[in-house]
Formats: sequence, C-alpha cells, structure tokens
Amino acid sequence: MDLFTRLRKIKMLLVEDDKWIRDSLKLFFQGEGCHLTVFESAEEGLAVLEDGTYDIIMSDYRLPGMDGLAFLARIQASHPEARTILMTAYGNEKILSEARRMGVSAFIEKPFTSDVVEESLRRIMDPQEKQKTSHALGAQTGNKSGRNMRSDQRG
Repeated sequence: MDLFTRLRKIKMLLVEDDKWIRDSLKLFFQGEGCHLTVFESAEEGLAVLEDGTYDIIMSDYRLPGMDGLAFLARIQASHPEARTILMTAYGNEKILSEARRMGVSAFIEKPFTSDVVEESLRRIMDPQEKQKTSHALGAQTGNKSGRNMRSDQRG
C-alpha cells in the first residue's frame, strides 16, 4: 500500500515553533489528503493530547518553553502506541542518545526535504522497510534533491 494511502487513514500531530516549516508541512500533507494538526509549542500539543490520540507525533527539539525531548517523554505513558519523530538542527550525540533511550521512532536533521520526511514516515510505518534500511534514528539525512524545507530560525 502506498505511503500516503496509509497516512490518510491516521492522525498526525506536529509541534514546531518555526511558522514556515509548520505551514509548509501542513500544506504538503493536506495536498496529499492527510490529516496533520499543527501547534507552535509543546504545551499546546500536550493540551490537545489530553483529549485525543494521534498515531504519529512529530516534534522539533528546540521549542519555546518545554523542549521536544521533554514533550515526547511526557506523552510516552499516555500515548505509548504513537510513533514519534524528533526534528532538530542540533543533533548532537547527547540528544540522539536520549532520543534512542526514550524510544523515539525516527530522527530528522534540519534542514530537510519532503523526501526525507517521506522516507522517515515510510520506515516507521513499515517494520519490514525499517529492517531493510538503516534505523532512522541517527541516520544521516543530508540534503537530498527534492522540495526543500529550510528553516531560517533555530529549531
């Protein structure tokens, strides 16, 4: 089954303080007929997660207030079935190690393209694909050709 056919059947949440990235990903997924809810802060994400569930939760690392790792740690107990993706321009070994320890499903290094987002989603949606390729967490994403989603702000 095609990735976007599968993604159309689930709910995704994005917490990203960079308006350009937030809006670009929202438009990208809407264009594919997928449901992506976006928020600017971890606190807003936590509030919506009190009353609902999401299948995939994506978060930037550097956010105002609570950082992305703290956000993902807070939702682990209440949403253990959710697949999680951490996005950051600050992917040092300490952050990667903590994300691995927490069981984060994938890591996306900024700047990224829509191709990188699609590949990360493909890996976490299909366990067989995950086994065929290197684990998404900590994998070098690089800046592949395709639609580029860059952040001019720190993220």
